[in-house]
Parts: sequence; structure tokens; C-alpha cells
Amino acid sequence: MSASSINRYVFTSESVTEGHPDKVCDQISDAILDAILAKEAQLAAEGYVSPSGEKADLAKARSACETLVTTGLVTLAGEIRTQAYIDIDRVAREVIADIGYNDPALGFDSKSCGVINVIHEQSADIAMGVDESFEVQHDIDADDPYELIGAGDQGMMFGYACDETATLMPLPIFLAHRLAEKLAEVRKEGVLPYLRPDGKTQVSVRYENDRPVAVEKVLISSQHAEGIDIETTLRSDLIEKVVRPVFTEWNISWEDAEIYVNPTGRFVIGGPAGDTGVTGRKIIVDTYGGRGRHGGGAFSGKDPTKVDRSAAYAARWVAKNIVAAGLAARVEVQLAYAIGVARPLSLLVDTFGTGMISDTMIEAAVQQVFDLRPGAIIDALDLRRPIYRKTAAYGHFGRELPEFTWERIDRVDQLKAAVSQGSAD
Repeated sequence: MSASSINRYVFTSESVTEGHPDKVCDQISDAILDAILAKEAQLAAEGYVSPSGEKADLAKARSACETLVTTGLVTLAGEIRTQAYIDIDRVAREVIADIGYNDPALGFDSKSCGVINVIHEQSADIAMGVDESFEVQHDIDADDPYELIGAGDQGMMFGYACDETATLMPLPIFLAHRLAEKLAEVRKEGVLPYLRPDGKTQVSVRYENDRPVAVEKVLISSQHAEGIDIETTLRSDLIEKVVRPVFTEWNISWEDAEIYVNPTGRFVIGGPAGDTGVTGRKIIVDTYGGRGRHGGGAFSGKDPTKVDRSAAYAARWVAKNIVAAGLAARVEVQLAYAIGVARPLSLLVDTFGTGMISDTMIEAAVQQVFDLRPGAIIDALDLRRPIYRKTAAYGHFGRELPEFTWERIDRVDQLKAAVSQGSAD
């Protein structure tokens, strides 16, 4: 191949630390969801019955919780349905303290901030279609338990996977997340005690013919204590304690990359004191760093009947298994749903020309192997557990943790068998 025929470009993705104001909001919203799920499960196990005679039922718990933070203030809004009593004020303050906002000098801290709670009950009109799907209402396979739950909203969701990293994530967002995690780690462990919770990272990767070949630029911006010299102290410390360990661990060359550390200079005022945060405002950070498309729906604070979350997780699960099965080098999966309807309206598989077989054949195999109705997704991925706060910083995808069941590659053999059967037919 001649040099002139090589397709070269640079792709950039960013991440943010858990102390970024938007991520503070995501974590509070998801911690409230976790508290609801944990308490509802406990009440159900104890056989709790409300004064009105309603039995506790984890499957009926609902959450769409939104958080806003600014200097000295947390505002909580949204819709929740639960029989459990949740001390929401305490949950929010515990999250804020755990992140590291525990000093009034930061302009925002867990003890002195105000907490305004204007959360109300879920709309009965929305609940109706989720509790009893279109299919059940119209007696379509009404005996199938997975037909019972309708999608909590309409919309389209995307999942993406590629073979650029061991976790089948795009390299730019993968590295940006690892740098952000390391930035928080060296702060919390006291390695660099002058760091403060807020921070951002960004990684630019050069591609040739859609394959990553070099890290070109690395950017780290970290909130810090007053009086820290950016050029002599902060720059050298972040390169040695954050950048070098991450790239060494993942065996990625970075010595030729341009490195920017706090390019604006001073970053003392940060977190909610420096910028208002809102739940769901970092959806590209949450997913694939812009490498895969996004349907627009945020994740945090939403229970798994909301397909914005559960179907996006399922789409990642499908995409990852396709790549792990060797059916494509990269793939994007789109799902679409109608509110109150159990069955997806559409499924699309796009391998960007990297498929070992046609996209149509892979799509048929996916339909055979994966049940993508909301109830089936919830059961297959065990999504009614208090696992969500952990998802709310450093990416919902690409971290192979026990809680992240959508990262499993457990349908590889079934996909291969379905493809072989389809080819034989």
C-alpha cells in the first residue's frame, strides 16, 4: 500500500474525575437508586406489606432521579416509586464526602451544603405501560413473563465494541478513563495530597486505516491547592505519578506524545463551586468517547426498566460478544423501543466493513441468541441490584468488574453456532 493511500486521522476522547460537578450529580443520582433497590429487596425478603395492603415488590421500584449541584447547594428532583424510606439527604452527603468534598474551603462540602429535595412520585400514566406492556394489554403472548414489562420510554440506544484494547473499547476513551482514575487514586491515597477532587483528562490517538498507531497528545487538568507551581511541581508530578504508570501498565508507548498539564494555569476553584453540575451531562464520557453513536438518553438515576440504561447496556453486551466471537473487528448495535412495548421496534448491526460475514447474517444470529425485551435484559444481566453508583464515574463500559454483567463475553459460542446454522441454511 502506498503512503498516499493510507487513511490517517487523529481521534480524541475525554474523561473526567469523580469530583467533576457533573459526575458528582451522576453519583448522587445513582446512589439514591442503589439505596432504593437495596431497601426494596430487604422489604420484599421480609414480606413487608404496606398499610394499604400492597406487598413490597422489587420489580415495581422505579427511579428517575436528577441532581443539580452548585456552590453550597444540592437540588434533587425527578420521579420515584418505592415503599422504602430512604434518607435521601444522608445519601447525598455521604457521596459528596466520599468523593472528597469535605472541607468548607473548597466552596462545597458534605456537611455545610444545603440539600433541597423536590422528588415526587412516578406518573401513573408512565407506570401503567411499564407494569403492563402493550403486548399484555392486547393479549399477545400474555403468558410469557418477559412480555409483561414494557419499555420505560421510547428511543434508540447504541452499543459499540472494537478490538483496539483487551476490554474491546476504543483506545482514546479507554486511556482517558484510566488517567482519570489514576488522578483520583493518587489524590485519595495521599501520593499527591495537594490535588483536589475536580479534574479532566483527554487523549488524542493517531489512526492509520482505522487502526491506532500512536498516542499524539495527552491532556490532564487537575484542581489543586493554593500555591502549587504548575510548571515545576504539578507538571512533573502528574507525568511521573499519573501518566507514566498508566501507559506502562497497559504497555502503550507515549514518550513522543505532547503532554499538556493545566494549560490554563491556576485551577484552585473547582467542583460545584466553580461550575454547576447536572445529572446526565457527560453521556459521551459515559459511553465510547464519541467513537460510537449515542441515542441521547442519559443513564444515571434511572432504574433498569428505563431502556435508556438497560438497553444501552444490552447493546454493549451484544456488540462485545460479536467482536469476541471474531465476527467483526468493530461493530455498532442499534436498538429502538416504544414506551410501554416490550419488544424492540428494530435491531441494526453495522460492522463498518470489518465483518467476517454479512451484517445481515450477524443480525439474524443476534436475534436468535439474545432476548432484548426489557424484562429479559433485566434478568439476564441481573440489573435489579444496587450496583449503579460504581458505574457513574470512569465509564459504564470497558471495566470488567463483577457488577458490570454487560461486559461478559458469555454468548460467544452461541453466536458462532447461530452463524454456522444460518450459513448451512
